[in-house]
Amino acid sequence: MQSITTIGLDIAKSVFQVHGVDVEGNVVLRRQLKRRYVLTFFEKLPPCLVGIEACASSHHCSRELQALGHTVRLMPPAYVKPYVKRQKNDAADTEAICEAVTRTTMRFVATKTPGPARYWPKCEVSGPIPGVRCWDKNRPNIRMIGSRFMTRN
Repeated sequence: MQSITTIGLDIAKSVFQVHGVDVEGNVVLRRQLKRRYVLTFFEKLPPCLVGIEACASSHHCSRELQALGHTVRLMPPAYVKPYVKRQKNDAADTEAICEAVTRTTMRFVATKTPGPARYWPKCEVSGPIPGVRCWDKNRPNIRMIGSRFMTRN
């Protein structure tokens, strides 16, 4: 079997589509994977270039694949769309992602770290403020709980 050098990965809720090519650009792999089998599939592969369309969950997938030694590049969907050759489906999208990730002029999105979410302050919604005569029941009072930010243990 030829060595896979570039993979296009289309992520979804439960079924992921994979498209892999070798050095010469010949298609070596076209496969659907269930979510639970994706990491085990990539563990078996030698490190390669993986292209993914940027979305909310793609950053998590990118971090997981980078931990396995793969080079992951995220691309905005608008930049991948011109490479789709036929109707819009998962197989056509993965082929377009695989083609777009190899382009030298492609603009990529940096993988976000999970850190900033833990610093959001805790808030609670309370009832009327004592001493305030006019209180709109459709606009509850939101106040900070303490002066600390959320931290992960």
